[in-house]
Amino acid sequence: MTTPGPTTAASTERKAIKGVRVGVVVSDKRDKSRKVVATYQIKHPKYGKFIKQRSMFQVHDESNDSRQGDTVEIVPCRPISKTKSWRLVRVIERAPGGPA
Repeated sequence: MTTPGPTTAASTERKAIKGVRVGVVVSDKRDKSRKVVATYQIKHPKYGKFIKQRSMFQVHDESNDSRQGDTVEIVPCRPISKTKSWRLVRVIERAPGGPA
């Protein structure tokens, strides 16, 4: 007969989701789909200058909660369609002037 071991703080904490990105919704014209742009900077390997780059993501928004200009948090998921393999977790900040 084995007794369960003591629970540690690490086992009771919720695991951090891998691959979380933050971006801005640039298109909300499709139903349950959004186009999100995540911008970041990389350092040029030779010259050392920081260069702005961006990545476009097709994101699944089940409840049509986000609108154009909103800052959102997205995570990778199984492929939902040919180009859509990210899903919306939450809206971080609403765009000014949008519906409440």
